[in-house]
Amino acid sequence: MARETVFLVQAFKQGKGTRLIAETPVKCRSLEVAQRKAETMLASKAGVVAFSTWGDAEAGEYDEEPTIIFKAGLLPAAFEEV
Repeated sequence: MARETVFLVQAFKQGKGTRLIAETPVKCRSLEVAQRKAETMLASKAGVVAFSTWGDAEAGEYDEEPTIIFKAGLLPAAFEEV
């Protein structure tokens, strides 16, 4: 089981009313790239969160509590508490 750190950027677009729609997460090669990508995406998205997690891609197992790198804009309640 090969555990690795994965850096992801999750963007959200505005749906009907107050609904947010998650877009496909973008995998990044480093913490710095994930933060820059999130900051850039924010200009055209309702909200963006960049985070890192540890996991095993082959087994599909990842930590349940990712580490938030960057968050801004309108986000689901789950990200407001972090």
